Amino acid sequence: MKITAIGGPRRVSLRARLTLTYGGLFLAAGLVLLGVTYALFTQQLDRSGTRVLARVTTQQPPNGGDRTLLNVDGTSRAVPDTAKATAEIERLMRKQHDEYQAAATKSLVTQGSIALLAVGGIAAGFGWLIAGRVLAPLHRVTETARRIARAPAADRVLHERIALRGPHDEVRELADTFDTMVERLDRSFDGQRRFVANASHELRTPLTLGRALVEVAMHRKTASPDVLRLGEDLLQITSRHERLIGGLLLLARSENEITGRAPVDLADVVPHVAARTAPEAAQHGITVTTAPGEAMTSGDALLLERVVENLVENGIRHNSGPGGWVRVTSGTRDGHAVLEVANSGPPVPSYEVPGLFEPFRRLDGDRVVTAKGAGLGLSIVQSIVRAHDGDVTAHPRPEGGLSVTVALPATPP
Repeated sequence: MKITAIGGPRRVSLRARLTLTYGGLFLAAGLVLLGVTYALFTQQLDRSGTRVLARVTTQQPPNGGDRTLLNVDGTSRAVPDTAKATAEIERLMRKQHDEYQAAATKSLVTQGSIALLAVGGIAAGFGWLIAGRVLAPLHRVTETARRIARAPAADRVLHERIALRGPHDEVRELADTFDTMVERLDRSFDGQRRFVANASHELRTPLTLGRALVEVAMHRKTASPDVLRLGEDLLQITSRHERLIGGLLLLARSENEITGRAPVDLADVVPHVAARTAPEAAQHGITVTTAPGEAMTSGDALLLERVVENLVENGIRHNSGPGGWVRVTSGTRDGHAVLEVANSGPPVPSYEVPGLFEPFRRLDGDRVVTAKGAGLGLSIVQSIVRAHDGDVTAHPRPEGGLSVTVALPATPP
């Protein structure tokens, strides 16, 4: 009997319940049949049993002695030929009848019960096999749904189908309905990604044109100080929108399945990103330290570089100001290529950490133009890491700030 645990309490599986039901009904029918057989056997024995249990010779023996009582088992005994002897004969015949009936009944009940239990066990075994064959398509539906639900990014495995073959019964109808639902979800996710990518591309053109017009106006010799200040504000707004659009494009790209994979060592990526973000760190008065260790993995090198860059930029922009620090380390641990980025900064409530990985979520809820970022940095990191079959976790530091750990499948160097 298979016992499974779902949602805490243990329950009997459907296959076991079907087997128990089938076996119970078979045993109940067998008991009824055995009872009817016993009743008919007893009735027939009462009608005809007394004629075969014993007989008495009707002739006097040659020497004039007593009559002889012959039993059905071949034994005999001499009884006197008197009325008392006749009563004794009748008593012995009734006794033998009762003994024969009891022995036959015991044999019927004992052997019949043993046969019923044996046949019932065999029937339960066949019921278990038949239930397994009947429920096999349901197991395929369950395994497919569980595989999609447990995938790091479920929307990327929606191309999988059950494609059940066989008669058009209730199970086939369930599998076909599930396939139709997954197909519609797959088209919906694909359409959403295409829309984000196409909209971002379309928005880039007017932003580029607007930046060019503002720069032309600012570089005129007749530009007044008011025009220059307005131009700087417009360029700042345009830069923020460009970062937002770039983040949306990268997010849409990172949610696609990684097809072309190549070996990547995070130890080579860390110092490169640290050097590229050094000007921004110096501008904010932040010290960036690195401890690159060998951490070989496979995937898209540009996307993995963006993971490190987003985490370092996040640590720089959301820091405690001049005197703060960002520490970047990489290495191999438990069969994973591990990247850790920790930074100083204001305290982060633990209940706020999961929301930081959602698009456009910020710790302080700031959505104004002067915001430090577009709110897509950690969302892009999580999407890229999941596309590489990895995992990303964040923990608030007791002294303030955040520690983010990225674990990717390690590959031999």
